[in-house]
Amino acid sequence: MFKNYFKIAIAVLKRRKFFTFISLFGISFTLTILMVLTSFIEVMLSPNYPDVNRDRELFITRVELRSSKEDYTMMGALNFYLVNNFIAKMKTPEKIAMHSNRSTTNAYPNNKKLSVDLMYTNLAFWEVYQFKFLMGKPFSEQQLKNAEQVVVISEDLGNNYFGEGVSALGKEIEFNNLRYKVIGVVKTAPATVFYAASDIYLPYTLDVSTSGGTSLMGSYLVTLLAKSADDLPVMQEEYQQLLKRVPHPEENEELLFSYADTYLESFTRYVLGKGVASGRDQFFLILSAVIFVFLLLPTVNLMNINVSRIMERSSEIGVRKAFGASSRTLVGQFLVENLILTLLGGLMGLFMAMATISILNSSGLIANLDLKINFIVVCYSLLACLVFGLMSGVYPAWRMSKLNVVTALKANN
Repeated sequence: MFKNYFKIAIAVLKRRKFFTFISLFGISFTLTILMVLTSFIEVMLSPNYPDVNRDRELFITRVELRSSKEDYTMMGALNFYLVNNFIAKMKTPEKIAMHSNRSTTNAYPNNKKLSVDLMYTNLAFWEVYQFKFLMGKPFSEQQLKNAEQVVVISEDLGNNYFGEGVSALGKEIEFNNLRYKVIGVVKTAPATVFYAASDIYLPYTLDVSTSGGTSLMGSYLVTLLAKSADDLPVMQEEYQQLLKRVPHPEENEELLFSYADTYLESFTRYVLGKGVASGRDQFFLILSAVIFVFLLLPTVNLMNINVSRIMERSSEIGVRKAFGASSRTLVGQFLVENLILTLLGGLMGLFMAMATISILNSSGLIANLDLKINFIVVCYSLLACLVFGLMSGVYPAWRMSKLNVVTALKANN
């Protein structure tokens, strides 16, 4: 039976090639966008080199001073004073990594301008983030204390500055009118790993902004690594208790807010968050609504095309009903035809998504981007195809089952 349904479905698709093309394109294009979007979200939120411990991490990225009268709000990254004198003394975390926001400067190898990113880090940064050292090693505690002018660089910077295949270890690199000795070369971190990706990593003792001052806002971020995921709520509570001991301008009736968040919450809090709410639930709600609307549009389009197809096939339906075909049989046939159409569109979408991801990975638009389509993405895509087929086929199939035999046969005249 299904073999006959398949043959009929292929014959119907060939009958009106333009409508078939529109249907297949709508399905495949929608699924391509969704699969590429899913791959982006996965690579952004899943543990990824060198941030492989994300399920045990919390991120402190902002402090906020808010007037109790709600006259103003000041927000920024953390000052070294706050990190060194308070956060560094937390008991629950296994490791506390500190690093500055990325800043951009220029280097001039062989009189060629090269834009490079740099960040200052502490020693724990190299234990929290699992970089693969291709050469050398990170700076030592003694080098950190002595503020030695040493750096760890990425593999890509080494190739661009010294040349492909040339060992950078022990050589000097110059930027900001200063020369630094390269003591380590790491595999380049993807640009999508915001808190760890850079071209140059320096000891924080070389950062002039760390000397003096009791301001709470500066240019540093903190990653807290727990011994296990079960300790994350404990770390969050300890950090909130710690904030109560941080001095701030109480005479101006300012309120201090800051949070130790998961990776996703660290982004959603300051876009969608309100009060203690992180904005994570709103993020998933908005994402779900966007996906639903994106799926609904081609479904409605396919439904309208299917209704038109049924009206064209009314005489065929009338003849089959006259010869004893039941409404249930006709509805089943049409749903199978529609599922075959959507599955073909799904396969086209899968190949289009694979091609698009390959192009994006090799384009260099996002440095070291490594998008993938995994098994879960494919399964969800096939599920989306089934939803497409059922949603766009049920109403037209119901319309077909209600056609009067005499009216359907007259449509042939």
